[in-house]
Amino acid sequence: MSNAPATNHAARSQDSDRNDVLNAIGAKWSKFSKQELSDLKTNDELITQVVAKYGVEKVAAQRDVDALMNGRNLTA
Repeated sequence: MSNAPATNHAARSQDSDRNDVLNAIGAKWSKFSKQELSDLKTNDELITQVVAKYGVEKVAAQRDVDALMNGRNLTA
């Protein structure tokens, strides 16, 4: 018996979850290109990029990222 189907299903699920998160980020912050979104690895990187692209204070970016991510993480 092999674990391959379960592993493949888990990998697809993680990819789907990551895509859902990236789509939500892109919908909220439209200045991000698809490449920039796919390059994001952590919530901290997202906060840094929001500060840079939108000129908001880090505290405001942190609050907005926390609200959007709501316990989700970019690392999948």
